[in-house]
Amino acid sequence: MADPATRVLVVSGNRLRPARGAVEWVSPDDAPDGTLVLLGDRDDVVHLAVIVAPEDAPGDAGEWVPLRDVLTLLAEGTPEQAPLVMHAIGLAEWHHAMRFCPRCGGTLVSRAAGHELRCTQCDRAQFPRTDPAVIMAITRGEGDDEAILLGRNRAWPSGRWSTLAGFCEPGETLEDAVRREVDEEVGVRVGEVSYFGSQPWPLPASLMLGFTGRALSTEIDVDGAEIEEARWWTRAEFEAAGRAGEIVVPRGISISSSLIESWFGRPLDGPGWD
Repeated sequence: MADPATRVLVVSGNRLRPARGAVEWVSPDDAPDGTLVLLGDRDDVVHLAVIVAPEDAPGDAGEWVPLRDVLTLLAEGTPEQAPLVMHAIGLAEWHHAMRFCPRCGGTLVSRAAGHELRCTQCDRAQFPRTDPAVIMAITRGEGDDEAILLGRNRAWPSGRWSTLAGFCEPGETLEDAVRREVDEEVGVRVGEVSYFGSQPWPLPASLMLGFTGRALSTEIDVDGAEIEEARWWTRAEFEAAGRAGEIVVPRGISISSSLIESWFGRPLDGPGWD
């Protein structure tokens, strides 16, 4: 890290310590000791991350914020940094979770600029993994009567809604994962499914694959385990609830926000849409 132009992001688990309301990149001389990870070259500047254990993180624990809060900072200031930040957090989560060899239990050491972990006993190499997950905007009806299906997780505060999501199972296509998850969570059958876009979500190692889908049935029967409530929203109902502050949905650079905005037809700018 001899080049003073190199930028370093300090990561502790899935948390960063922002400065002045923005993601903070420091010079090599100001970076603490930790596991060094290469993030890549952006605009002819080398970007690195230093992974530190929570107990070794500088400053107070309350100064460190989780990924969801970091996304808000990125959306409001420097969204172009999102791939680098996601990369750093994903590798930090992987380093934290993969500390011993799954084959022999030996200690793993970092290699290949943090992108490989090698066992000190059996020499087996481990590499970062990514688990595919689907996230979907399911709609019914046409024109002014078209409605989107949103759900509320049991762990969320009152008023928070989002598109449905879930992991892809082994041997399953992404399209079938969309249909299965919606049926399992809210009892709605889905027909046509189309790819929308993707977003890395390193909590701990997911790639969110966004889809749109058309409902074949409309009656809702929530599973009660993960989803506490689900309902159909027309654009008029959604806009009225947002302007009244009665509904909170994902914002910023999250793919759920992009799915909802694509259906809604314009950016979300109501007071409840934070």
